[in-house]
Amino acid sequence: MEKLTIITSYYPPEIGAASNRIHHLANALKDEYDVSVITPLPNYPTGKIFSEYKGRFSNTSHEDGVNVIRLWLYASKSKNKFLRLFAMLSYSLSLSWYFLWHKLPNRVLVQSPPLLVAFTCMLLLRSKRRKLILNVSDLWPSAGFELGALKKNFSYRLLQKLEKFNYKSADLILGQSNEILGHVKTITTKPDLFLYRNFPDIIPPKLEDSEKKEGDTLKIVYAGLLGFAQGILELCKKLNYENIELHIYGSGAEEEQIVTYIEQNKDLPIYFYGRVDRKDLHMVLLQYDITIIPLLNRIYGSVPSKIFEYAKLGLPMLYFGGGEGENIINNYNLGWVAQAGNYSDLNSVLTKIKITDLNTERKREIQKTAFKNFDFRAQIEKLLEIL
Repeated sequence: MEKLTIITSYYPPEIGAASNRIHHLANALKDEYDVSVITPLPNYPTGKIFSEYKGRFSNTSHEDGVNVIRLWLYASKSKNKFLRLFAMLSYSLSLSWYFLWHKLPNRVLVQSPPLLVAFTCMLLLRSKRRKLILNVSDLWPSAGFELGALKKNFSYRLLQKLEKFNYKSADLILGQSNEILGHVKTITTKPDLFLYRNFPDIIPPKLEDSEKKEGDTLKIVYAGLLGFAQGILELCKKLNYENIELHIYGSGAEEEQIVTYIEQNKDLPIYFYGRVDRKDLHMVLLQYDITIIPLLNRIYGSVPSKIFEYAKLGLPMLYFGGGEGENIINNYNLGWVAQAGNYSDLNSVLTKIKITDLNTERKREIQKTAFKNFDFRAQIEKLLEIL
């Protein structure tokens, strides 16, 4: 069986869309390839090496039919940009050392971002005999600028050069959105392009019959990373809580601030539950009326994978992030859209949601749409044809 290696900065037991995306991909490809995954020792989103991996420089295991090689890095979730840079550099150095002593196969798939890690791989693994596949899930450095994490200075221009080098060095680019593929085309026409949506590979729980009555409280749930990009703290502060509740699951950089805000505003119907294992989360989510998918700023190229996952659960969505994700919600009638960053519009949309419309029939229609249009296995079959 031909070998294929995937190089990523995130992989389970880490949580979040990035680790789930690569985990699903690796498991889907293992029937056609002997798949190995190279990834750092688990540390995300806590910024600390998970306890069971502490004290190790590397770890190799066989998980669900996939060989997983975990390499050392300096783990940090510091806001200090130099410490964040050093964390990325440390993984790049570990990768360079690994490449020096190990022969990699003729097919290698590299996850980007982080740009620096992807650059290390594209630079050191170039070969006429090797096919380099770049999986682009976000457009950096432009996404960093839109998030306010980067300024358009010398460092930004340097990152742009790395970005262009990565695209031009790839033989095939997988982009999670049409915006990403469109952006790549403005830089190079060399690689083949493939729209690879972050469809989940899940068997959703059965929907139980339930009906809502006029006057019932609208129960809204957010589940996921509590990072600065999601803006959950700001959401807590700006929501109009008349006849709604906000339930929060997850962990991340804003977690402590969110908990503090809830403790200081006990009169508000905000409930925080912390992190829940993904295998349990789906059943938890089904007890709520709608889920909210926010982004603090509209990020060009970004399409949250939650859209496809929640659709398969039959969960109506309130999307608050703009861009291509907004079009998907509208085109497939998956819920409601509020103008990105406009909390007045968000609260206005909430007042227009009729609780009586959130019945089991509506949820089954969403689920039916998801199974028809967001088929993970069908997408993998198309991908295998060009790998």
